[in-house]
Amino acid sequence: MPSLTTAPARWPALLLLSLVALQGCSLLPGARDKADSDDNTSTLASDAGVAGEGAEAFTLEVQGPDAVRDLLTRHMELQRFRRLPGLQASELSRLLGAADANARELLGTMGYFSPTLTIALKETPGGPAPRAITVDVEPGPQTRVASADIAFTGPEADSPEFARRKERIQRSWSLSPGEPFTQDAWDGAKASGLRQLQTLRYPTARIDTSRAEIDADRSEAKLGVTYAPGPPYRFGALRVQGAHRYDPDGARRIARLPTGSEYSETALLDAQARLASSGYYDAVFLTLDTDGTDPQAAPVTAQVREAPLQKVVFGVGISTDTGARLSLDHIHNRLPGIGWRAVSKVTIDQKTRLLSTEWTDLPNEDGWRWFGGAQLQREETGSYDTDSVRLRGGRTKSEGHIDRSYFLQYDDSKSRGPSAPPSSNAITANYGWTGRYFNNDTSPTRGYGIAAELGVGTTLRPEREPFVRTRVRWQSFVPMGRVDMGEGVVRTSRLSLRAEGGAVIARQGADIPVTQLFLTGGDTTVRGYGYRKIGARTENDTLYGGRYLAVGSVEWQRPIELRGNRTDFESAVFVDAGAVADRWGDFDPRVGVGAGLRWRSPVGPLQADVAYGVQAKALRLHLRLGFSF
Repeated sequence: MPSLTTAPARWPALLLLSLVALQGCSLLPGARDKADSDDNTSTLASDAGVAGEGAEAFTLEVQGPDAVRDLLTRHMELQRFRRLPGLQASELSRLLGAADANARELLGTMGYFSPTLTIALKETPGGPAPRAITVDVEPGPQTRVASADIAFTGPEADSPEFARRKERIQRSWSLSPGEPFTQDAWDGAKASGLRQLQTLRYPTARIDTSRAEIDADRSEAKLGVTYAPGPPYRFGALRVQGAHRYDPDGARRIARLPTGSEYSETALLDAQARLASSGYYDAVFLTLDTDGTDPQAAPVTAQVREAPLQKVVFGVGISTDTGARLSLDHIHNRLPGIGWRAVSKVTIDQKTRLLSTEWTDLPNEDGWRWFGGAQLQREETGSYDTDSVRLRGGRTKSEGHIDRSYFLQYDDSKSRGPSAPPSSNAITANYGWTGRYFNNDTSPTRGYGIAAELGVGTTLRPEREPFVRTRVRWQSFVPMGRVDMGEGVVRTSRLSLRAEGGAVIARQGADIPVTQLFLTGGDTTVRGYGYRKIGARTENDTLYGGRYLAVGSVEWQRPIELRGNRTDFESAVFVDAGAVADRWGDFDPRVGVGAGLRWRSPVGPLQADVAYGVQAKALRLHLRLGFSF
């Protein structure tokens, strides 16, 4: 590691003392007097309210219904002056004169336009402050929406293609007659209608006019808003800015922007995400050019910052499945001669030693790309250590919610230990399909995913035996109810349902490579059991991979509210079950039950579970960061 040159410790100390001394100068009496003479009274009060320290100049108590009491207590201007030292009676009288208008303005944002307010001041020499201010509030009836007129203007507003869009926005308008009127709800309803226009076909849509006519005597609000959708847009060509090292045409093929299609914000963000996740760029930002361009062929600009040609990443991790982990990744974004991208890695943990490399080509015009890979691995497979080699090559495509691939794969495995399964190898032709329909791919709360794999091949050693291998996975999040987290925030509880099944179909005596057989158990499968500790068993209780797999899980997740305050934590209770067998009728399920916490961290959900393995009769802690399907 290179050495760093550091300044002697006394210099940072002297610098810090100098800064503190300069700050302290502004607090000297003379400096404060000069500031007082330069600024007006209002500015003085505001500044002193922020910087002043010591006892309160007065106390403020708001009496009234909970909702308006909390609003006024938090946001009245009086709160800024409570700690103002030496507040004069004349200044306080001026503040009280403005407090009535300030309170009425705040109440108006919640739809109370005819409140009754009583503001009282009394001397309290023996109290926590020398004066006490009481604000007594009778908010009166809350204003409700009497009518809402949602109109549209401009040439596009009368076109037959726009009629259905117009009806959908009017039908989904959130402030319908009879609803309480608040400023937040009014702003939100207008913004929601505009958002519906801008996300599809009409990126330049705007609010032309809006009005809210309040009848305080009747406590009614008549609302009106007129939207100008502007012209419909279609995607033009993608222009790449900032490309020097990598071919801009490759960026266009990675982005797969649907040129010629109607503008969609979702399609634009998807293209941006594909470029950002490709590994070729450190930063990507896509914008639609709407300034002086043809709306039917509006170009899209991709501003990119390219990633280095080569990069080495060192990683340290830990999991309850495999213990401490060290990893070293080397990325080469353009291999000499072929131009493919190579990701090579070395991973070492308590159960696995892995050396692998994966090479991928840039996608062609229809989105398919070639790939090839090699892997050397030593891992615990049941009761044995297994050395394996895997080679694969084929094509893959990611489009929308769906990933597809087809490839040839060669497997060679050798287990070590007493009575170990025989060494074998095989070659298979495989097809994989994965569909992800979650509301969020990294931290989902609803939606589902399904994946299927099918391989057909033959063993090569010790004898040629044909076989078929298939595996299906499914994950779903089902909303179960709304949880009020306070401050207008509502989250949903949900059921997380998971199922997995697999089968290897071959002659009973066929020697299938153990890397093609099934084991289960651990953080992401059956909690309460060790990683891959559920498998088929021989008469002497030796664990090995089996030909049939079945796993299921039910988990209830609920947001946690702590003493009336919302948190980023959720509770979970679950039941997992799984079994592996060599014959379909020999399933002996292992069941795990438990509870845990979920934290919505910035990098994905952090899960901590305590599970009891019913058959193992033991408790296990399971930790997991992130979600993947």
